[in-house]
Amino acid sequence: MASVKEHQTYWEQAKEAGFDLSWLNQIKENVVDEGVGEISENLTGRVSGSISRPGVAKFGAYPFRTKKEVWGYNLRKLYEEFVSRQWSSATDIPWDTLQELPDDVEAAECQLATFFAQVEFVAADVPGRFIATMSPDYQEVRMALLGQVMDESRHLDVFRKRALANGGGLMRMIDSVSDVVGGGTDNAREYTELSTRLHIVGEGNVLTLFRLGELMAYNDAEKTIYRRCAQDEARHVAIGVLHARYIKECSPERIEEMHSYFDEAEGRQASGAGGENPAARNMLTSEALAVLLGGGKDKADEGQKILLAVRQKQVKEYFQRLKSAGPG
Repeated sequence: MASVKEHQTYWEQAKEAGFDLSWLNQIKENVVDEGVGEISENLTGRVSGSISRPGVAKFGAYPFRTKKEVWGYNLRKLYEEFVSRQWSSATDIPWDTLQELPDDVEAAECQLATFFAQVEFVAADVPGRFIATMSPDYQEVRMALLGQVMDESRHLDVFRKRALANGGGLMRMIDSVSDVVGGGTDNAREYTELSTRLHIVGEGNVLTLFRLGELMAYNDAEKTIYRRCAQDEARHVAIGVLHARYIKECSPERIEEMHSYFDEAEGRQASGAGGENPAARNMLTSEALAVLLGGGKDKADEGQKILLAVRQKQVKEYFQRLKSAGPG
């Protein structure tokens, strides 16, 4: 066992060799404020909250370096919910409950699953493009969007599995891929446009359908899929609502701009133009929904009546989101 004298000798020798712990003092000298600045000067990829080093080359080309362009309230807590509620399509879905379905019902299930696989691909792909364009100082926004990408990728996976699991297979994709969620989402020029179109409008439409999944599910596996996806989708809608609230408070001059996105989306929501609302009239997916809600192609007329109520619920929940977000 080493003695106290031996320890003293060790430290004396270390100091003579140049060992120095004075660098620990910088922790006290550079206390980082938890607040986030209105403008980020971080062009070095420095992690938010870490101590900057002089002389580091500037290599980060971040188009979005202003807080009001990307920020939202309580995103840190929302991200923790993302992390705590992850699930697996391999182990958390009771696939053994799948039973053989009538051909028309199975085809409708597969058509709807194909749509959801397509829509969730876009909902993961587009936000992913914006993550690297934001200053690292706004890591809460980045982390929330990364959480969304994780969720949407899992949704793509689970709906693809559902289409293939019961003998049906993937069906026809809708005609417009780039406009599949929120109208023009794929071409959004900046984050507020993306969030308005995608989170509040597009994700909201899909959330309503997921919440009503019990009506169009024929086994426990499908019911579980819709329940799991609904809780995920609610978080994605929350990202947009929290950002809209911040915009209303800190950039009220942009409210009219947001209304222009809403105006366009409302027309597309009703008509089905762009393909973002699977329940809209004259949509390939609305026919599949009518078959599922009615209980077969021979009862599709009854399913259309139920689908009308679904559309009404979509509109009601849309205006509730606008009221909660603030710009309405």
